Amino acid sequence: MKLTVAVAAVLVTVAGCGSSSGATPGAPEQRTLTVLAAASLTESFGALEKTFEAEHAGVDVKISFQGSSALAQQIVNGAQADVFASADEVNMKKVTDAGLAAGTPEIFATNQLTIAMPPGNPKKITSLADLAKDGVIVVVCAPQVPCGSAAQKVEQAAGVTVRPKSEEQDVKAVLTKVSAGEADAGLVYLTDVNSAGGKVTGVDFPEAAKAINKYPIAVVKDAPQAELAKAFVELVRGEAGRAELTKVGFRIP
Repeated sequence: MKLTVAVAAVLVTVAGCGSSSGATPGAPEQRTLTVLAAASLTESFGALEKTFEAEHAGVDVKISFQGSSALAQQIVNGAQADVFASADEVNMKKVTDAGLAAGTPEIFATNQLTIAMPPGNPKKITSLADLAKDGVIVVVCAPQVPCGSAAQKVEQAAGVTVRPKSEEQDVKAVLTKVSAGEADAGLVYLTDVNSAGGKVTGVDFPEAAKAINKYPIAVVKDAPQAELAKAFVELVRGEAGRAELTKVGFRIP
């Protein structure tokens, strides 16, 4: 009898230890999907992050929004990621040339520049040429960043030389300086002005058509979550992705 009671006590103890592990029977596996995306995709991919997590129980999507040049360099330097979405083909090529893309990148959207000004447009800017006038404080992206490279192309197309006060590492930094009143104007994407919620006003200019940015997306080679990465790319390129992208002004090729 004593032996029976002792054995029962041991079994209860073992069962108790097993239930204290923190795992809930039947709960989905917890996984993290790491996405590196161009800063101009902040609003669109932020919405798609929620959609993806709702459709994939136990998955936490972590998105790093930065300039495409910085993200590409991180991948080349060995940073672990599952998906890379660039604002241009040049920086995606850095990744593919290093053999770090799984398959061929796919173009999922296009974008173009516009001029952002503080509300009310105090300097009365109406054209790209106005950015070269004396007394106009302008900020742009650095040349290695897609929006900076596009800025150089439109200046060349218009025969205009802009002398910016600063060159920022991503387009959202340009937008922030304009909305804060630290600059009279900045060259940003059309989608950034649309997403700003009235914090800036925008003026389109014809030369912007000379520098259309194509946005490629790819699964990173040896992605820790390769299957989830493929599913995220499919979401971006699918109906839900197109809806979020066009909502802020991206065009779908």
